[in-house]
Amino acid sequence: MIKPDASKKRLVTGIRNLSPELLEELKKKYPLGFTDSMIRIDKPNGEFFYAVPFETADIYYLVKIDVKIDDGTEDDDDKDYYDDELKGADEIQDDGSSAADELADDDDI
Repeated sequence: MIKPDASKKRLVTGIRNLSPELLEELKKKYPLGFTDSMIRIDKPNGEFFYAVPFETADIYYLVKIDVKIDDGTEDDDDKDYYDDELKGADEIQDDGSSAADELADDDDI
């Protein structure tokens, strides 16, 4: 990781707070996305955020990126998807014909 120039101003900002021009420059720097460049910033109170470094001629930015973290609180694995009855199964009636019979009827046309 490149160390920022000590004489540059340092600023932490959210991606939504960037001007359209800076946002375009950020997109040019990371054309394939931020995933490989994100760093985790731990705050003293135990909270954290993810950011990407971005440097202009006079400012070194850490741009906060909103990241949704799957913490596993929803226990989808506990759901039993196969206990329910098939809906509409009682509406299907057996009229004695098969798919082969229907295809044979179509060939007579």
